Amino acid sequence: MRCNVVQEPSYLKCTRCKRLNLDCKIDSNFKRVGKRSRNAEMEREIKLLREQLNQQQSSPAAPPPLIKAPMSDTDSPTVSTLPSNLDNYIDSEEAVASLLDLRSGLEGGADYYYDASPLLFWTIIAVATRHYPGDKTLLTSFSGPLSRLLWATLSDVPQSYMVVKALCLLCTWPLPISSTSSDPTFMLSGLMMQIGMQMGLHRPSHAQDFARFTVEFREEELRDRVRTWAACNAVAQRVATGYGQPPSTVYDWTLEPSGENEINYRLPDEMEARLTIERFCNKVTKAFYSNRMDPVGLVDDIQRSALTEFLVRDLEDIEKHLKSNTPITTVYLRAASLHLRLSAFFESPSSRDYDLHLFALWMSTSTFLECVLNLKTSTSESLLRFTSNYILQMIIAAGFTLLKLLNSSFAHNIDLAYGRNLFGRTIRAIRNISVATNDLPSRLAEVLAQLWRGGGSGTKIEYNDSAVSDSSLQLKVRCRMSMSLVYDSVWRWREEFQAKGRGNLESAVKNPTNPDSAIESSLSSNGDAMLVPSSLIGGNVTPGPSNAFGESNYEVFDPLNWILDGVVEFPYNFSDTSGML
Repeated sequence: MRCNVVQEPSYLKCTRCKRLNLDCKIDSNFKRVGKRSRNAEMEREIKLLREQLNQQQSSPAAPPPLIKAPMSDTDSPTVSTLPSNLDNYIDSEEAVASLLDLRSGLEGGADYYYDASPLLFWTIIAVATRHYPGDKTLLTSFSGPLSRLLWATLSDVPQSYMVVKALCLLCTWPLPISSTSSDPTFMLSGLMMQIGMQMGLHRPSHAQDFARFTVEFREEELRDRVRTWAACNAVAQRVATGYGQPPSTVYDWTLEPSGENEINYRLPDEMEARLTIERFCNKVTKAFYSNRMDPVGLVDDIQRSALTEFLVRDLEDIEKHLKSNTPITTVYLRAASLHLRLSAFFESPSSRDYDLHLFALWMSTSTFLECVLNLKTSTSESLLRFTSNYILQMIIAAGFTLLKLLNSSFAHNIDLAYGRNLFGRTIRAIRNISVATNDLPSRLAEVLAQLWRGGGSGTKIEYNDSAVSDSSLQLKVRCRMSMSLVYDSVWRWREEFQAKGRGNLESAVKNPTNPDSAIESSLSSNGDAMLVPSSLIGGNVTPGPSNAFGESNYEVFDPLNWILDGVVEFPYNFSDTSGML
């Protein structure tokens, strides 16, 4: 339709704007492009691409090309060589399922990704090369430059829509670190949600309310924004659960189950299933850890028991009605069950259903581990190496759960041989997920192995006093929600091993402790040599050549650094919990 606006001598609205009651204005940079000329240009591009493809197919095999993108010295990392088959890594089953269609709207080549967002371009490469067999140091070689690019990009206002997608990736597969004091994942998840809301992702059909100009989206663009907002909430929920922090999610009308909104708001079955599971995790967190009448937010035993029964039925109903039952969805479902059952560690040993809840925790832990450890592709290749950071955190929590249960009086109620075997497989799984020498997974795996060997290696322990046996399962650290178990266990490791100044963990990681090997019941001098711990927490470690993370200090959990550095005494006394270690 031709615009009949009159600009001189006085400005008169065009007929269309008058009829639709719109604000009639002319943008200085507007340029009309005819459909015929645009189609002709696309035909020329297709013809050129076909000619190039025919030339490549007719020419002899050449070395793999390098992926290069236009870049400046200040805004992008510099990497000399990159794998040419990145799509083989980006399109892995775990990546596609976990990122929830974040590639929508970016179907071009490498240059197209770079033009959309340099940060998104390099983030995709970082994820794709986490286990690249051609160069195992490729990821760590540009982790530092990528980190600098990240913060330089976030300092710009306003942000690009593609930056939100990049943050989703970085929160799902963070860059390798050796210390959580330098882990920005929880902070980035908050920025991801805030940037998304600032540009109106939570109100995708009313984006003009968050922009200076009128914004109109095509249907595919609107669906992409809805899916991206769903991905943001799913990732933010997992980050909060994995770090033991309150979530910053926004579950409202936009993300209601399909069928209740217009068709452009309907999510794919896989995405909707993931979002439903994360909504359940949010419900668990608010039910168990948001009591305003308690200093640390915990509910009492009576409320916890009643809420557990209600939430278990809710989870069973979710599992029954999920439209997607892929193996990866099942893993996240089992992780949600573990998140629910970890609340048993906050229960008093004198409560009526204490043993029942511990047994349910054991079943949930073993079921989750079996599910994730047996996760394979259609070609029987293990997907464990490509698992997300959230699943890694749940595997670590499951490992500490086995450590607790198998070295307590509760071990008489379960199959010890199976439990010891499962614990050994868990240690090996955590080490396989490691992407760099001396990164956090490898260090935590070593801590788990040392605690296991120092705590009895799952041998039956006789207790004459039930109070002593019960105390071994109690937590002193209680403010990190379902992840309190992990933080509490690291406290115990610090007091039992590292605080005594025996050994160095960096050398122990190079020669990892074997949790399956036999250990004497009394720690002889040989046993002490095998249990060599070090300053995993709070000490200064000089990084070796392979530890190119750009970090100067290596601590396990940053909220504890000021205590674990030896500045003050331990606020908790674990001397009365002899059943644990």
